[in-house]
Amino acid sequence: MSKRTAHEAFSSTSSSSSSKRWMHDVFLSFRGDDTRKGFTGHLYMTLKEAGINAFIDNQLRRGEEITAELVQAIQGSRISVVVFSRRYADSSWCLEELVKIMECRRTLGQIVLPIFYDVDPSDVRKQTGIFAKAMKKHERSNKDTEKVKVVRWRAALTEASNLSGWDLRNTAYGTEAEFIRKITEEITTQFDRTYLNVAVYPVGIDSRVKEISIYLDVESYDVRMLGIWAMGGMGKTSVAKAIYNKFYHRFAYKSFLANVRETAKESNGMLSLQNKLLSDIFKQTKMEVSDVNRGVNVIKERLRCRSVLIVIDDVDQLDQLNSLAINRGSFGRGSRIIITTRDRHLLEHLEVNTIYLARKMNEEEALQLFSWHAFRNRCPNEGYFEISRSVLAYCGGLPLAIEVLGSFLFKRSIRDWTSTLEKLEKNPHFEIQEKLKISFDALSDENERDIFLDISCFFIGVNKNYVTKILDGCGFFAEIGISVLLERCLVTVNEKNKLMMHDLIRDMGREIVRAKFPKYPGKHSRLWHQEDATDVLTNKSGTEKIEGLALKLLRSDNTIFSVKAFIRMKRLRLLQLNHVQLTGDYKYLSNKLRWLCWRGFPLEFIPEDVFKHLINLVSIDLRYSNLIQFWEHSKLIGTLKILNLSHSHYLTQSPDFSKLPNLEYLILKDCKSLSQVHHSIGHLERLVLVNLKDCIMLKDLPDSFYELKCLETLVLSGCSRFENLGEDIREMLSLTTLLIDGTAIREVPYSSIVRLTNLTCLSLRGLKLKEPNPFINPVVLPRIYPPLLQGSTSNTGFLQLGNSLREVNIMTNCFYILPRARTISHSPNLVEFPGLDELLNSPMLIAQERSTNITSTLKKSIPQGQTASNNGGIVLPRNNIPKWFMNVNDEGDRVHFRVPQNTGSNLKALTVCVVYSSCLDNDTSLDRFSIFVINHTKLISFVVRPMDPYAITSNEVIWQGHLSNNELNFQGGDSIEVYIVIGCGFRVKKTGVRLVWDPDFTNENMIESESIPYAYFLSDDQDSERTKGWLGWALAHIKK
Repeated sequence: MSKRTAHEAFSSTSSSSSSKRWMHDVFLSFRGDDTRKGFTGHLYMTLKEAGINAFIDNQLRRGEEITAELVQAIQGSRISVVVFSRRYADSSWCLEELVKIMECRRTLGQIVLPIFYDVDPSDVRKQTGIFAKAMKKHERSNKDTEKVKVVRWRAALTEASNLSGWDLRNTAYGTEAEFIRKITEEITTQFDRTYLNVAVYPVGIDSRVKEISIYLDVESYDVRMLGIWAMGGMGKTSVAKAIYNKFYHRFAYKSFLANVRETAKESNGMLSLQNKLLSDIFKQTKMEVSDVNRGVNVIKERLRCRSVLIVIDDVDQLDQLNSLAINRGSFGRGSRIIITTRDRHLLEHLEVNTIYLARKMNEEEALQLFSWHAFRNRCPNEGYFEISRSVLAYCGGLPLAIEVLGSFLFKRSIRDWTSTLEKLEKNPHFEIQEKLKISFDALSDENERDIFLDISCFFIGVNKNYVTKILDGCGFFAEIGISVLLERCLVTVNEKNKLMMHDLIRDMGREIVRAKFPKYPGKHSRLWHQEDATDVLTNKSGTEKIEGLALKLLRSDNTIFSVKAFIRMKRLRLLQLNHVQLTGDYKYLSNKLRWLCWRGFPLEFIPEDVFKHLINLVSIDLRYSNLIQFWEHSKLIGTLKILNLSHSHYLTQSPDFSKLPNLEYLILKDCKSLSQVHHSIGHLERLVLVNLKDCIMLKDLPDSFYELKCLETLVLSGCSRFENLGEDIREMLSLTTLLIDGTAIREVPYSSIVRLTNLTCLSLRGLKLKEPNPFINPVVLPRIYPPLLQGSTSNTGFLQLGNSLREVNIMTNCFYILPRARTISHSPNLVEFPGLDELLNSPMLIAQERSTNITSTLKKSIPQGQTASNNGGIVLPRNNIPKWFMNVNDEGDRVHFRVPQNTGSNLKALTVCVVYSSCLDNDTSLDRFSIFVINHTKLISFVVRPMDPYAITSNEVIWQGHLSNNELNFQGGDSIEVYIVIGCGFRVKKTGVRLVWDPDFTNENMIESESIPYAYFLSDDQDSERTKGWLGWALAHIKK
């Protein structure tokens, strides 16, 4: 009989027996002469080693009546294992034991597991063969009582052999050692059945367990380690408990070590964790480990050949993992080790197989969890829905905050709820604050703490590179410091390279600053709250404790303060004043100032005494200023690296850069009066970025500009009077991004641009070029992949681009020929595609909203089955999936199907068709369009990210493309599930799939995929902001 059948037998009776208090785990019934020194003896020792309390009668019994001691042992055992051997029925003692065992099964709910050791179960059941001889021998007895007993014995034999059990002949190829191992493993699953308590209301746990289970792959025999990583309060421990509950019965050896961080702090904390691990694994109440170093070796020696499940919860130090011998070499094949932590670097150091980023709750999950805690129901009470959403907006999807605030607001009035929200705006909830503050307290470096507090108070949403420069100027070693904060989930970086932070983490940081002097803002190290900053500046109550101050007013406020308000702020490093006026002598500003952000700067030039005194500035941000010129008399600022004067509409010329020798970033966007860039710019040896976007009076750049050897990014987009791009641009070999769209350039220095070997992003959109075909050579710019080339043509010409390009954007121009283009949009005069068949066989997207004259040839291509191959696709206005798609979901974003068996033809590809719509007000490209393919049969997952199609405002749109089976490797009988995940502001309405077989199998006019590695279009994106949503884990980690 199978192990599965035996397990089902256990499950059917275990519930009824679970409430009784048992003296023994297992009672072994066997014929001593047959198996005591062999099979049963070995089984007993194996059970004992597994920590199972087994009773074995070591005396050679004679006679017929079993002793009271044995009766008590049988009655006190949770499981009786009956070893039917060849001479089992010869013993009346054994048969009496069996009768008693079966009686206990009926009356006490005892589990009975029959083992057929070199006997046929049918012989036992029917008392035939060798069992017939034994029973006839008993029947020949002259005693009437014996004959009565035989009837009972026969009934017991039949009943016991009808139970699901184990037959040595059909299990483990008849190998006793493997047979015993399997029996022990099955018996072990019946003990320690108490599940860990996951949560009072385990909302959203199942979906996360399902995701992690794919990574664990408990069926494989390798040693696999998985890390669950997230900020505090994200539910890492709850998910780990649920995972443990799901799989622990599959492991004979397992342990859940909770709250390792706190336990390790206690006296002999690591020693107690070692002992708990060993006692959990071997079911012994006390292990004899008295030294941590010895304990490491004991763990390695005793576990290296055993398949274990170990969860180590809330780790924050590497030595905790080392003390528990956590590495692949310490455990046997098939082991699974799960670690929860706030520190990603620990997991990277351990080289775990997978790092799972525990995601925050979506709106539906958050509302349900909050409702259970606040209303004891799955949805809010009447009249509480809107205010519940306000509370959830504050919680930001953090389970800890949702549970704490939900419980706090239970049975409170609307007025109490409103008051609580008002209070939370200034003071975080204590319980949430303390839980989140653990991550801050774990920062051992003072610089890291300062960096975190600076970001939480001043730099959320600011470019990471800029912040790094500013904080490096403060002596904080920001590059490594920010990396540590990223690893600890205290900050994130979004797809635009801006530093982001969960609102509750931000509030935690700000509360740390406020809590030191809650009633005296003048003594805070950082001031960010408008009321506090205004109060300090008005009353001149600032002290030397202040290191940073931000006061962001509206343009219309025109608030005036005296510079003397800063006189005592000797340690001021960071100053942000938006639309504020200062009067007096600027010498009162701290010479330690590194960041001056003064948007709406009211003066026409910067007073001389400012730069005479502020000699350590790293960044000057004077956006929206009234500046006409930067300074009257230039002063050396050797530390300045960032200068941003964007939107200064009266600025006529750039500064003299000779006094800014270390400048790295120059941003002068939308300086509408700027007509001249100072020639000294050519001497800036460190300059990497120049942004002159929308400087509409600028006509050219000085010749010296092209001497910049380190410049990587040049933006001239929208400089509508800019006419000439110098030939010497070929000398700017570091240039990676060149945006000259929307300029007056009519001649592009083609021969110079092709020499820019590092160029990866080029925009020519909207140019009216004299030469209609500047990039006719197909080998032009082979490096511009995968980023962007945006092209433009003259009104009567055409553009032909090489195969290496991936996107062409032709805004409002005529267009006739575009072989093997990738993206075609916004071209109302598009009339023909020579070689359409070839075009459809290249990665391609066609957004046809403004291409009003497109021929019927293209429109018919989708119903005929034609589609782009590889990681492209076709996009056309349409709201129905073609009829030739066999598996269609007309109401959602997923499809299930099974691959047919034995078709006799080769499976070439999976064609996917999606109907989606946009709820946005204007044209936009998707920020995420992903196809998630799960092979449930093989437990393999794929994520494909096609090139971003253009949305067509609010109309319905169809996307179609196909995926090569070379990498999907579908086979007959495979159970497949396809998910579509689409960007924010879009909705998938219908999904369809169709298997594409070789041409002689189908009459559909399908285009074959090009054979390319599937890794070509697997995502490596690990940005938690870009990949947020239920699929974030897959986009970040799945690569199989």
